[in-house]
Amino acid sequence: MSSEEFEKLHEIFSSMFEELRLIPDRAARSQGEERKRLVRTFDERHGEAEEVLQGMEEELRGAPSSYRNGMTTKLRLYRRDLGKLQRDMKNSAPGFGSSTQPVGGSHHGIYSSENQQSTHLQSQRTLLLQGTESLNNASQSIERSQRIAAETEHIGTDIIEELGGQREQLDRTRNRLMNTGENLSRSRKILRAMSRRLMTNKLLLGVIILMELAILGAVIYLKFFRR
Repeated sequence: MSSEEFEKLHEIFSSMFEELRLIPDRAARSQGEERKRLVRTFDERHGEAEEVLQGMEEELRGAPSSYRNGMTTKLRLYRRDLGKLQRDMKNSAPGFGSSTQPVGGSHHGIYSSENQQSTHLQSQRTLLLQGTESLNNASQSIERSQRIAAETEHIGTDIIEELGGQREQLDRTRNRLMNTGENLSRSRKILRAMSRRLMTNKLLLGVIILMELAILGAVIYLKFFRR
C-alpha cells in the first residue's frame, strides 16, 4: 500500500535529516580539509535526501485520497526544512555548492558526480529495509507454523494416550472374557460329572429296587408256598 511505503521513506528521511542537521555547525567550527570533507558529506547526504523526497512524491501520487492531504503536508515541511539546512550550510561554509554545480544547471543545484553512487546506495538501503520486512514476515509465518506444529503434536500425544487407555481397557475386557471362558469350561466339566453321578445313582437305585423285590418275592415264597 502506498501509505506504508511513504512511512518507510519518512523514517529514512528522518534519519538522514538528523545527520544533515549537525553538519552546518561542525562546518562553521572547522577549517581547511575538514571543512571540505564536511561539505562533500553534506552534498552527498543532501542528494540522498532529495532522492528520498522524490520517492515520497511518487508514493503520494498513488496514495489513497484519505491519506493524501496529510502526506502532502509532511512532504512540504520536509522540503522546507531541507532548504533551510542548505541555506545554513551556505552560511557556514562560504562557496558551498559552487564546485559541485553542473554545467547547464540541475533540479537540485548541489549534486556531484559522487552523488550517483550515493543514490545507488540509498536504493540498496531501501531494498534492504524491504528485505528485512520480508524476513520479519517470514519469521512470523515460521513461528505460526511452529505453534501449529506444537499444537498438532500435543493433540497427537493426547490421542496416543487415549488410544493407550482404550488398549488397556480392551486387554482387561479380553482377560475377563478368557476368565469367563475358563469358568464356563469348568462349569461344563462339573455338569458332566454331576450327570454321570446322577446316572450312576439311578442305576444303583434300580439295582437296589430289584434286589429288594427279589428278596421280598423270596420271603413270600418261603412263607406261603413252601409248606
